[in-house]
Amino acid sequence: MEAQKPTAQAAKPSKKNNAPGIKNASWVIVICLCIAVCLFIFWFGNDMHFDEDGHPQNLWGTIYKGGVIVPILQTLFLTVIVLAVERGIALSAAKGKGNIAKFVSGVKAALAKNDLAAAHKLCAQQKGSVAAVVEAALVRYEEMDKNTVLTKEQKIANLQKQVEEATALEMPTLQQNLPIIATMTTLGTLVGLLGTVIGMIKSFQALSQSGAPDSTELSTGISEALINTAFGIATGAFAVIFYNYYTNKIDNLTYAIDEIGFSIVQTFAATH
Repeated sequence: MEAQKPTAQAAKPSKKNNAPGIKNASWVIVICLCIAVCLFIFWFGNDMHFDEDGHPQNLWGTIYKGGVIVPILQTLFLTVIVLAVERGIALSAAKGKGNIAKFVSGVKAALAKNDLAAAHKLCAQQKGSVAAVVEAALVRYEEMDKNTVLTKEQKIANLQKQVEEATALEMPTLQQNLPIIATMTTLGTLVGLLGTVIGMIKSFQALSQSGAPDSTELSTGISEALINTAFGIATGAFAVIFYNYYTNKIDNLTYAIDEIGFSIVQTFAATH
């Protein structure tokens, strides 16, 4: 019983978060909403951006004429930017300190020489999600190497299961908040379109008045339509760019995890 205690302790999965990030994105949205509303009221709506007749004198005043949809679009835009920065930091931590391809090749070389100590050392130097999966697999590798009860097929199955479990623990932290960015892709465009339609309705109302059209109302409606269109397109474009970029980075990390996990299992199968 005394000899089994270290083994059980080593098999315990690590709960350390290798891809830190914002756990509750709803707070990000609330904070971005507060910032957007404050900007809209106290900066864009400041009197210094308008003349005595209420006409905008610069871009900030023109943005204010976009109407109540502008703070909503600004909230979506700011949320995309904040979560994009957050994902960049998190995925950088998940990648680890060194080059992933070099790390994978180094672990493969160590396994080919059956030098598990060197493989452990590489994991300690690399850190991150890929190294965490490899470290968990190496611990199970050593356990199965010392096990004299299970058959070879059972050992391989246990090793494969450990790799899958370690990967499953890391994947949610890698993909965290990406669905929100993906949602902003469509939501930003739709809200911008809503603001455009509202602005055009106001413009046509000004044109439909008897006599000369109200130029102020007409210009306000056109400003509202164009400003909301611009914010909606910008939000959707940034969301698409960031989502595809980070999805590609996650795919590369996943491929590295799969590659090194397969190598560990195959090395065990070939040497036992």
